[in-house]
Amino acid sequence: MKRIYTTVMAVTAALLLASAAHAQVTLNSVRVGAQDTAALAKFYEAAFGMWEVNGINVPGGAEIFVNFGATMDAAKANKSEPIVITHRDSDDLKDPIAHVILNVKDMAATVAAIKAAGGSMAGDPRAFGNTGVLIGIAIDPAGNRLELIQRP
Repeated sequence: MKRIYTTVMAVTAALLLASAAHAQVTLNSVRVGAQDTAALAKFYEAAFGMWEVNGINVPGGAEIFVNFGATMDAAKANKSEPIVITHRDSDDLKDPIAHVILNVKDMAATVAAIKAAGGSMAGDPRAFGNTGVLIGIAIDPAGNRLELIQRP
């Protein structure tokens, strides 16, 4: 009986420690790549109303952080996680995964802004079953795929 109690206590302690460790993990940012990071930052500014809030030089090239806000000061004060645009040697990608997923209020207006800023769509936005949700896949000028979700 003592062995069972000891085992149960050890498992409980391990679960509590794992739970505490998980509570300390949060999303820091999302990273996309581009051959020309400055040009791609301008796209995100024009298409989504994001602002450059930080930048660092790393051995591979500049990283530019963009975030949402009505003004640059609002974007810098925004506590949500930024999109980090990092340098890569080529934009010739064949990656079909949308690594960034954005909620949108008006799909048609967002698609128009994406196209006006130099991006494209993988196809027309479509309904997700009978849920009232619309989903679109945008492609930024560097070839990164972005999933757009409009909820009813």
